[in-house]
Amino acid sequence: MSRIKEFPLPDLGEGLAEGEILKWLVSVGDTIELNQPIVEVETAKAAVEIPAKWAGQVSAIFHAEGETVEVGTPIIAIDTDPTAGPIEQHSGSNGSATRTPSAAALAAVEIAPQEGAVEPGLIGGPAPGGRTAVLVGYGPKNTVAARRPRATSPAPQKGPLSPPQRQEGVPPAQEGAPPAQEGRIGVDRPLAKPPVRKLAKDLGVDLFGLSGTGPNGSITRDDVQQAIQQQTSTSATPSPVRLPSFGPDREQRIPVKGVRKLTAENMVASAFTAPHVTEFLTVDVTRSMRALDRLRELSDWRGVRVSPLLLVAKAVLVAIKRYPMVNSSWNGDEIVVKEYVNLGIAAATERGLIVPNIKDAGRLTLRELADAMTALVGTAKEGRTSPADMTAGTFTITNVGVFGVDTGTPILPPGEAAILAFGAVREMPWVHKGKIKVRQVTTLGLSFDHRIIDGELGSKFLRDVGAFLSDPEAALLAWG
Repeated sequence: MSRIKEFPLPDLGEGLAEGEILKWLVSVGDTIELNQPIVEVETAKAAVEIPAKWAGQVSAIFHAEGETVEVGTPIIAIDTDPTAGPIEQHSGSNGSATRTPSAAALAAVEIAPQEGAVEPGLIGGPAPGGRTAVLVGYGPKNTVAARRPRATSPAPQKGPLSPPQRQEGVPPAQEGAPPAQEGRIGVDRPLAKPPVRKLAKDLGVDLFGLSGTGPNGSITRDDVQQAIQQQTSTSATPSPVRLPSFGPDREQRIPVKGVRKLTAENMVASAFTAPHVTEFLTVDVTRSMRALDRLRELSDWRGVRVSPLLLVAKAVLVAIKRYPMVNSSWNGDEIVVKEYVNLGIAAATERGLIVPNIKDAGRLTLRELADAMTALVGTAKEGRTSPADMTAGTFTITNVGVFGVDTGTPILPPGEAAILAFGAVREMPWVHKGKIKVRQVTTLGLSFDHRIIDGELGSKFLRDVGAFLSDPEAALLAWG
């Protein structure tokens, strides 16, 4: 078997042709483990971490941070048997000394094949026993690579180490599984029960950053929920405005690439392909706000992030059951109506606007929907949304109210028939039971594809969403 293996940039999903090297997580000479994240790459959809296909020692890094690399181009070389002796040195493409094979050893260099021809059991290749091939962000959850130790944890020791041994066909240790000492060299695994680990994973909480209050310093469910509350209070604080940096010509030039480039292309294609219609509805949501207060007081909901967006999402899901044509797409000579609802939530990130979606959201309970939304938004803010979570959306909600905006005329995501804009909730004078009172009011804006949804259907759908928010308890009793 070849000793030096070169790993090409894989197709991270949806036929993407290139990716930008954002950050190398390893350096030449580092000893790495199987499935250890080695590089962070930004595609047109998201920033993802790519795990190592082999254990061994990094012998070469072929592209520096900031470079754009085509799919299939080697990005790193790994010496899978660093104890077998030295390899001739020469300067690599990034200008640093790298370990590469000499002319006499070129036959020992192996470039990882493309998907479908890679070694069984490795990410990007067929799994043992004929299971589905797995790429970053895709496939069964039990193939997720173990995450790298945080900076607060002791760093792995440098130097040659033998690759971890495991039986053929046995997957590497998973997050939430019993600790494997050889899998986390020099790192103390946080002490927590499996249900707590699952809760932390679903909510996007890093256990390495928590101090446990349970027996023997173990992390409890309350510790995880407290961390979520702190994140919520922190995110509620307005971040400082970043002033642009101008050059001598008093201009700033920002390259259009990655998420921003894909968003621009999709919005232009959508705006000039689907005939858009937008309708507006102003709603008294006082009862919805009171219902949220009652939810927060329930013991089972303590520590759960509860916001008006949760009830808007539930209202949309209930209304889609009544008007399934709203959850459809135009496909040339036919309209495809979906029974499942992959609910997209637009999220503003440093890299631009992205729309991850909650798969099959219509089958979730209200509590499950709340947890899924918290995890989705938290992952998006961290820039860790996988390409799989940004595909196959069927209906989208954009919450412009968090910016203090009353409403808008959103553009449809490609392939979707409707999108709802949720505006700010404000105290306003409102006629209630024949008297003018101060009530909590919001404005909804529904844009839809007029090829699929006519004015009557769009109006009925928007009316029912508004009726749900006006009295959510009555709507749930009447419509389920």
